[in-house]
Amino acid sequence: MTDPRASAVSAARRRTAIDALRRGAVPETGLDLLATGLDRFESALDAELDAVASGASVFKAVRGEYGSGKTFFTRWLGERAKQRGFAVAEIQISETETPLHRLETVYRRLTERLTTASFPPSALRPVVDAWFYALEEDALADGAGEDELAGAVEKLLTARLAEVSRHAPSFATALRGYRAALAQGDEATASAVLAWLGGQPHVAAAARRSAGVRGDLDHFGALGFLQGLLTVLRDSGHRGLFLVLDEVETLQRVRSDARDKALNALRQLIDEVHSGRFPGLYLIITGTPAFYDGQQGAQRLAPLAQRLATDFTTDPRFDNPRAVQLRLPGFTQDSLVALGITIRDLYAIGASAPDRVRALADDAYVADLAGAVGGALGGKVGVAPRVYLKKLVGDVLDRIDQFADFDPRQHYRLTVSSGELTEVERNLAAAVAADEIDLDIS
Repeated sequence: MTDPRASAVSAARRRTAIDALRRGAVPETGLDLLATGLDRFESALDAELDAVASGASVFKAVRGEYGSGKTFFTRWLGERAKQRGFAVAEIQISETETPLHRLETVYRRLTERLTTASFPPSALRPVVDAWFYALEEDALADGAGEDELAGAVEKLLTARLAEVSRHAPSFATALRGYRAALAQGDEATASAVLAWLGGQPHVAAAARRSAGVRGDLDHFGALGFLQGLLTVLRDSGHRGLFLVLDEVETLQRVRSDARDKALNALRQLIDEVHSGRFPGLYLIITGTPAFYDGQQGAQRLAPLAQRLATDFTTDPRFDNPRAVQLRLPGFTQDSLVALGITIRDLYAIGASAPDRVRALADDAYVADLAGAVGGALGGKVGVAPRVYLKKLVGDVLDRIDQFADFDPRQHYRLTVSSGELTEVERNLAAAVAADEIDLDIS
């Protein structure tokens, strides 16, 4: 029976999800259609999102091995946040591009990746423009005349950012400079000042002088700017910010001095969230069990380990979704097959030959393909989802839909080449000693 969620989805959302799977990527949207086994988290996480929307702040850590669905999970939760009116940003932590010990870089990536229900990345300018519009509306509602509007907006700006200005006065200064440049019709300066507000380095000195700010954003100023951004988001109609720091396990591979600084920066962020400094922030990190439990990860800094400590000694079905750390158990053969069937049904709804798709890629074939891909990766079912879904969509379903005489049991032999695997997947495939593995599933 076709999942009713799949039949209700728009053609655009369905196409976006299928296209991403065909590329071997996690879809950016439509993840509610693909979610399997996440219902046990929904109640607790929705309650946390609602609390953040009301002015609280939450920190959450997600743990799972490669292929367990961490990125899928955070994007699924991010969609739920966006449906509640949150802005969303997903940041990949890396030693070269986004080192965690340099919070000014993390903030810059945040503003680059900022998205809302109405605007794709970067949504910083629409958010700031909406904020100034809201200030003008509030000023007019308070009785300000047209000739008094500029002064009234300035008073509101100062009042709304009073707490932020205690820590980062240049945030409000830059906003004033941006508004002044727009009023003068100087788009180049306005754009440059907004870039500086977004943490971009090397902004032209003339633009910085015009706005009354100096230098580049530093590590400590980044926390103040985050606080300011949360204020602007709230006052411009957004319920909060859902921020993902993905793949923090990469910290284990950096130099020891940088690793120690990064772990301490993470500890500082957690403490600031728990202190209430960032109302409207839902901060979530993802990492492998080795990061949380290993001596090269969180355990290297005792205060951080204490803040992340969670009991996982019980059966996973009794894991507490309200705890600071969530465990994703990863895929089993059964759950992988269930996901494949869901994808098959979603695909069939938009196919030109839906009956042929369902008949030739029946449940039994979907299960056989899942087993074959797992075998190609050394029997590691947990790391198979990405490759499996890519093969199912691109190699099987697309061909059934386009070629009336194509039968996957007769005409398709699964081939997994080393070039299409990630480094982790290649290492697992090497366990069966093959660069290219042919598996007959006819």
